[in-house]
Amino acid sequence: MIELRNVSKFYQTKHNRNYVLNNVTFTIPSGVNVGILGRNGAGKSTLLRMLGGIDFPNQGIISSPNSFSWPMGLAGGFQGSMTGRQNVKFVCRIYGKSDYEINQAILSVKDFSELGDYFDMPIKTYSSGMRSRLSFGLSLFFNFDYLIIDETLSVGDKNFQEKSKKALRKKIETCNILLVSHSMPILKELCDVGIVIHKGKIHYCDTIEDAIQRYNNINK
Repeated sequence: MIELRNVSKFYQTKHNRNYVLNNVTFTIPSGVNVGILGRNGAGKSTLLRMLGGIDFPNQGIISSPNSFSWPMGLAGGFQGSMTGRQNVKFVCRIYGKSDYEINQAILSVKDFSELGDYFDMPIKTYSSGMRSRLSFGLSLFFNFDYLIIDETLSVGDKNFQEKSKKALRKKIETCNILLVSHSMPILKELCDVGIVIHKGKIHYCDTIEDAIQRYNNINK
């Protein structure tokens, strides 16, 4: 279960506050895969960052007994001057992994991400897609209650996208996902319920089909 109570998130401009979320209260029930929809700039990525614990609301409380991955697909989260290999080691140490587990993670992430020689080059030399592939591969190595995914499934060529979806299908046998995507077929395939972010409010829908319909109505 994920609960938001009177949550507001805004950015102060010169003349006023630009609200991403404005006094939002709602609950996502346990055991469902959630699709997140909204226009560009509606606040989807901001919501993911807050759920992942790397950003915080200005007001209100977000609470859950569950564990969350970092937001897969967002450009931040890695140390740019460190290589892909070094970043994998660093994250594993934060999560208390043994030397054996760290070596397994390195092998797994390098193989999955298909970065080749770039795996031993600084992250700052990566494209955003390469960072996403590294983040996706690293998240798959850990066991979280929720995987937080921001458009990562659209990264890479068709073969890599299919590999990512296959790996995700396997992973969600043991966890749930919070997925931002503009691909309606992917949302329908992977998600049970949906939320639509629009003008500072979040609308929860009991089915992903209803969420897609609400989103389409907004765009008419």
